[in-house]
This record gives sequence, C-alpha cells and structure tokens, in this order.
Amino acid sequence: MPQNDLTSVSPARNASAASRARKTPRIVVLGGGSVGLYVARRLRRKLKKREAAIVVVDPRPYMTYAPFLPEASAGSIDDRDVVAPHRRALKGVDVLQGKVTKIEHGRRSVEITPEEGDPYEVSYDQLVVGLGSVSRTLPIPGLAENGIGFKNVEEAIAVRNHVIGKLDLASSTWDPELRKRMLTFTFVGGGFAGIEALAELEDMARYATRQYNTIEPSDLRFVMIEGAGRILPEVTEPMSLYALDEMKKRGIEFHLSTFLSSCVDGHVVTSTGVEFDSDTIVWTAGVKANPVIKDASDLPVDKMGRVTVQPTLQVVGEDGVVVDGAWAAGDCAAVPDVLNPGAFCPPNAQHAIREANRLADNMVAEYKGRDLKDYEHKNIGVVASLGLYKGVAELFGWLKLRGPLAWLAHRGYHLMAMPTFTRKSRILGGWIGQFFAGRELVSLGSMHDPRSEFRAASVPPKPQADGGAQAAAKAEEKQKASAAS
Repeated sequence: MPQNDLTSVSPARNASAASRARKTPRIVVLGGGSVGLYVARRLRRKLKKREAAIVVVDPRPYMTYAPFLPEASAGSIDDRDVVAPHRRALKGVDVLQGKVTKIEHGRRSVEITPEEGDPYEVSYDQLVVGLGSVSRTLPIPGLAENGIGFKNVEEAIAVRNHVIGKLDLASSTWDPELRKRMLTFTFVGGGFAGIEALAELEDMARYATRQYNTIEPSDLRFVMIEGAGRILPEVTEPMSLYALDEMKKRGIEFHLSTFLSSCVDGHVVTSTGVEFDSDTIVWTAGVKANPVIKDASDLPVDKMGRVTVQPTLQVVGEDGVVVDGAWAAGDCAAVPDVLNPGAFCPPNAQHAIREANRLADNMVAEYKGRDLKDYEHKNIGVVASLGLYKGVAELFGWLKLRGPLAWLAHRGYHLMAMPTFTRKSRILGGWIGQFFAGRELVSLGSMHDPRSEFRAASVPPKPQADGGAQAAAKAEEKQKASAAS
C-alpha cells in the first residue's frame, strides 16, 4: 500500500503526528450520511487505531436522518434531533468539513474544498464512497427562482417556517387574490419524500388554523403534481390507492400523470393546462447520485452516474475487474440486489445502513485475510406517515397496516434506526411532550437571513474629505455587496 502524505490532512498537525500516521494505513470515507457514519463507526469498533486511521469528509458537521425530515418540518420532532453530530457520534475518527470536488483513485487522492480557504488534497490507502444523492431537477422555467427542495434539514425547517409565515401574512391581508395565493401550497413529486412531506405539512397547517380567527381549514389549498399515474410507487397498488383516497378526503388536490411546465413568478402551469398562483412550491421529484462521481472522478460509473460495485460492495469496472482499494454503497452506488437478479437495491435508509455494515465487515475481512460476503437483504417492508396518527405500512410481505397502527410502525422502526442513544431519547421525549402539550407552531423566518434588520438599520459612513474619498467608496461598495448577499 502507498504511504500517506498526512501533512495534507490538516495544516495544524505537527511533524511527529504526521510521522506516526504514515505508519498506519488510512481509510478515507467520503460522505457523512447514513453510509459514511455507519461505516466509520463500525470500522472504528473493529479496527484498532494502530491498524487504521479513519477520516470522514462531509460539507456538514452532522448526519441527517432523512426519513424524519417530514416530521421535523411539521414540528413533531425538533430539528436538532434529526441529525447526529459527527464529532459526537464518531469517536476516534478524524472529521474534515468540506466538499469533495475531485477523486483521483489512480493517485489515491481526493480534493477537498472547505467553505473558507483553498482546496487541499488528502491521500489514502482505502476509499469508501458514500456521497449519497442530490435533488434531481429539470430545466423548468421559474423552478430555480421559486422552488425549494426537501433533501436536508435546512430545507425542511425552511419549508415549515415558510408555510407558517404565509399563514401569518394571509391572516393580515384582505386582498382575496393575494390571500388565495399565499394559502396555496404546491408539492411536486409523489414518492415517499413528497407524500410524507405534503401529508405532514398539511396536517400541521390545518392544526395551526386554530390560532387564526380569519383563516379556516377550508381556506388552505394543498396541491400535489405527480408525473406517474399513482403515488407511493414503493407500496402495492391497493395501499397506494388507500393513501390517495385518505388524502383526498382531507381536501388535498392531486394531479396525476401530470408534469410541472412552468412556475415563473409563482404562476404554476401544468402539462395538462391547469394554472394557478402559489407562493410555495416544494420540489421532491426524485434524486440523483452526487454529480462529483461522474464529473470529477476516475471511478467507473453506470449511465445514471452511480459507482458500479459488485455484491461485496467493492468498486468494479466494466470488465468485471475489482478496483483495488475502492468501496461504495448507498444512493451513489449501483448495488446489485442478489435476491432479485438484474435489479439494484433501492436508495433508501433501510438498505443504506445495512450496506454500510456489510461494507465495513468486508473491509475488516480483507484486512485480516478472510473471505468477503455479498450484501444480501430481504426487504422487511415499507412504512409511511400520512400525518399525525395516520399512515400506511406493508411488513414482511403479508402484514398490511393502515391508520394509527401503521403510523406507530413508522415511528417505531425509524426510532430504532436513528443512531446514538441520545438522539433516540430526545426524539421519544419530544413525542411524549408533544402528546401532552401539542405542537409548537411559530415561524422564525428571519433566521434564514438574521442580518437583514441590522443591514437596514445601518447608517453608511460619511464621505471623507481629500484622500478619504477612495476609502469611503470602497466601504460603500462593500456594504452593498453584503446587502446583496
């Protein structure tokens, strides 16, 4: 194995630390999501520090447990409790915060670009790619300017603040058209993410109308636009139809076999000719593998931009030859489903966590000269929340649950899957508190731009005479740039 240039990890490391690290094989884990966090934790438990140095690279300092984002957006779970801080969850593991901007496996090197400062390279002996996915968007006019995703906790909380903020504004306006626009909430994409987000937020918004004397639940308009002919393709058709009927009973409007054509200035136009105005457009229409894998990497990828791997989760080329020292799993990897030949494991948390554990075990087995095992997992089922005390679940291939029992199954399964005991206890405590005290509904919209009021209140400096004119001009230019940001 090549030696590591560990001085590239952190400029703060001294020479003696770098010297010690060079004697230890180094594993770099790209991505701190479900795959990255579970791989690193399991490797650290099974390999002593003198056997391997482990480094996790991620632009965020925490892992987001995505299945809980809809509940976080609805105020059922505190936003801090759906994340697992890396530095707390990854004891004995080095954490680097920055974006992976280039992978050169031929050189055993990755380029990391921090939020501030220059890019730098990190060398390694073994690489684990768990970069996950990003929102898959389309070149729809107005989408970039008016839409918001639902892929991370920041977006989920922003959507909650936005929805409650629109209720606050609508309650204070008498313009019927403006009010109608404010109270129209549009979601695009009827998969798990979209349906759960829509259902939870609709449930929350209708509950919130109790606090407004001028807004009735019937004033709210929730719209789902889905290109397929059904929602929730992950469940069987009868269960999908049940979920659709239940949500229609709540007044939610569905446009199936329909595509979003335009949303310029919030004016929504669909492929079927439906038009309406909406101040809220949430995009949940699918994901794609992190583009750095296809655009800035020498690892083999398939036509969807996913790293190609064999069932052992080792990266493999088109010729079937294993790429030495490279592993991948999760949303960014094409993991063969050995129980369904020709198919790939779906990109969900259930598979990602189990893939991570198998990957870590295989890495340890390779280190110790043992046989590797294929990743094999029979899907135990699917669970989905449709709002408070409502849900659908299909478990073990024969057990089908609806309503409160399915909702409990959803919460129970994901609570067990949430990493760290601290997070489990916080979430459970929050649920108990909410049961007795109800939801906490308040918009903190200004948190997304906390300096806005300060900028507006700031007084520009007076122009200076003689030689100070140039300095004053520079100060004014800097203030304008800050305001634009």
